[in-house]
Amino acid sequence: MATDASDNPLSVAVLGAGSWGTALATLIARHGHRTVLWGRDAAAIETLNTTHANARYLPGIALPSSLRATHDLADAMRGADLVLVVVPSHAFAETLRALAPHRPSRAGVAWATKGFEPGSGRFLHEVAGDVLGNSGLVDDVPLSVVTGPSFAKEVAQGLPTALTVHGDSPAFTQQVADVLHGPAFRAYTGDDMLGAELGGAMKNVLAVATGVADGMQLGLNARAGMITRGLNEMLRLNAAIGGKAETLMGLAGLGDLVLTCTGDLSRNRRLGLALGRGQQLEDAVREIGQVVESIQTADEVMRQAGRHGVELPISAAVQAVLHGDITPAEGLQRLLARDQKPEYPEALFR
Repeated sequence: MATDASDNPLSVAVLGAGSWGTALATLIARHGHRTVLWGRDAAAIETLNTTHANARYLPGIALPSSLRATHDLADAMRGADLVLVVVPSHAFAETLRALAPHRPSRAGVAWATKGFEPGSGRFLHEVAGDVLGNSGLVDDVPLSVVTGPSFAKEVAQGLPTALTVHGDSPAFTQQVADVLHGPAFRAYTGDDMLGAELGGAMKNVLAVATGVADGMQLGLNARAGMITRGLNEMLRLNAAIGGKAETLMGLAGLGDLVLTCTGDLSRNRRLGLALGRGQQLEDAVREIGQVVESIQTADEVMRQAGRHGVELPISAAVQAVLHGDITPAEGLQRLLARDQKPEYPEALFR
């Protein structure tokens, strides 16, 4: 059960003033916690403080008057009980390195970033452990990942949402969940950061595939088949890396996959729709106007697949389309031409 913030308000630093960072900071401030939102753009931060709105990323949504924004990282971190990093995956390591000297010793670090470290393919909890000096023991810097089916706009609007928090310290994981949990927001907990991060990253790649199918007007049967076979790919790679199957059958996997593959607020689905309709990648990304994580994540997913010897035909087709090696129609033909086989390997859930 969530702690009543009026009895025990925490100081929370939310790093990243895009749509998701702003939405989570808004949620936490509405729950009564002292919340500071940090962003790099000084002019945008000044406007946010003046207007109590983030017109670029969450237009038309009023932010709490208690939410304070700053472009000074040391100011944001001062007195923080909890740090929540919400930046794109390509900026994750840089942001951790920048916050490290300012982090109060009592403050654990959580993140709502989805993806892998570009270039290395490392999971973000591995990056965080390396940068923050975490050896995997709970008496080091406690770490948690916040993930699950969630569109920033709906969270900021106060619509019902359920997420999950997985971490290496039960006490810190519960603290993060308590800060997020509220009347219209359910936060569950778990201890499988590996599986949770895989689901949060890989669903973006599969959302492109589903978007392509819908953009090509292949029908609802194809959409359902793509989502289900995409889940199969997630489960097989998850088993190979040592994640828990139940993690991907919950909010971090199936829940996030369904939302991102079917909801048009998803940037990755919108990219797939544009590609399926014949639009060029560069034009589609420019039109979306925000970071589309799948473009980098597809490479890192396939790097993981190669490392563990797992075949991922849908993800491989997405990677090839994003690199311009094949057209969406050619990707479809590759998938349809594959040999018939059992739906699941016998040992997958053992």
